[in-house]
Amino acid sequence: MTGDTSNKPSDRKDINPFLKTALELGPVILFFIAYLRMKNDVFTIGGTDYDGFIVVTAAFIPLLIASTGALWWLTGKLSKMQVATLVLVVVFGGLSVWLNDDRFFKMKPTMIYVLFGGVLGFGLLRGQSYLKYVMEEMMPLKDEGWMILTKRVALFFLALAVANEIVWRSMSTETWVYFKTFGLSAALFAFFMTQGRLFQTYSSEPEEEA
Repeated sequence: MTGDTSNKPSDRKDINPFLKTALELGPVILFFIAYLRMKNDVFTIGGTDYDGFIVVTAAFIPLLIASTGALWWLTGKLSKMQVATLVLVVVFGGLSVWLNDDRFFKMKPTMIYVLFGGVLGFGLLRGQSYLKYVMEEMMPLKDEGWMILTKRVALFFLALAVANEIVWRSMSTETWVYFKTFGLSAALFAFFMTQGRLFQTYSSEPEEEA
């Protein structure tokens, strides 16, 4: 398992970090803003009524495809997580629009986190840290540290999957949109902030500098 879809390191290109962030987060932010504006609207298309959530989802899919394609064109690479997320958005978002049922799109984060957690867990069973292949350039850790972090991340992803299921099944669509846009991102940020001691204990930087 590798961290990108390019074949050669020379294919990779550096781009402005602000542009990269805008392409990665822009579609999610636009989805949130559009939902707030259209959440109470109903649109009749081809004789079928669609609420604002479905219409916004329909617009979000090509927007995410375009932004991901732009990232690939500008950088020459895509992470496995980006590719998997795009595929699941197209599949589950497409099902929601096609069947006029918002439940499929709400399931999408669950499927993403189960997939990522499952892949990391599979690697652990094989005695490998797939997380290391994805994040090694950002966080130089010893092998033991990568195994511990991978186990924690796998369990954390599975916990997020459970949390998403609870929220979308028991709360309103608006609550779920807030949870998806801000809650999940805040949880990921908070999780990695709490791993500071592990990063310090198992950092490989001193060895590399020596």
